Amino acid sequence: MSTADADRGALNSAAGTELFVLQAIASSTINEAGTRSAIYLSTLSSGLVAIGFASGSPALLASLAFTVFPTIFMLGWFTVVRLVDNSVENITARRRMERIREYFVGLHPLGPELIALDDPRTGELGVRYARSSFLFTMASMIGAVNSVLGGAIVALVLIVGLGIPAAPAQIAGVAVGLGLLMATLGYERRRIRRTG
Repeated sequence: MSTADADRGALNSAAGTELFVLQAIASSTINEAGTRSAIYLSTLSSGLVAIGFASGSPALLASLAFTVFPTIFMLGWFTVVRLVDNSVENITARRRMERIREYFVGLHPLGPELIALDDPRTGELGVRYARSSFLFTMASMIGAVNSVLGGAIVALVLIVGLGIPAAPAQIAGVAVGLGLLMATLGYERRRIRRTG
């Protein structure tokens, strides 16, 4: 066996190993995102149930709402940041896998028939990604729910804590919720755009 053949064999082996590692990374980012989303949503659900049980006592309700909701809100922000990290990791891994698959396609004349590459017209494996695709990620979903929670916290503080009438407090809550949603989506979009 010539040195060139040995080098090519070593490169093919290394590329195959790298492809396997990248597939594991891509899979783990999806699993982690699902787990983190489930943890946040179950924590929010449990908090709402606890507050529902305390609704008979205004003092207990207020103290619970002002401790549980802010804690869950912070958990939501931490979750969104990590979910965006997961999206960036997944995009990076998938791009690197595509480059390795392109290399493998070029090794043999049957390569294009055996290895599916991204079609520029239809997108990766038939899914066409647009500029607005980031709106449909797990990070956007949790960000939307957390923004509603943030708006609700503001409305509660204004109504219960400061005695402001319900209508203006609710309007302020909606405005804050929309601002939080725009900030969340802006953060996600900037991070994903930086991946190139």
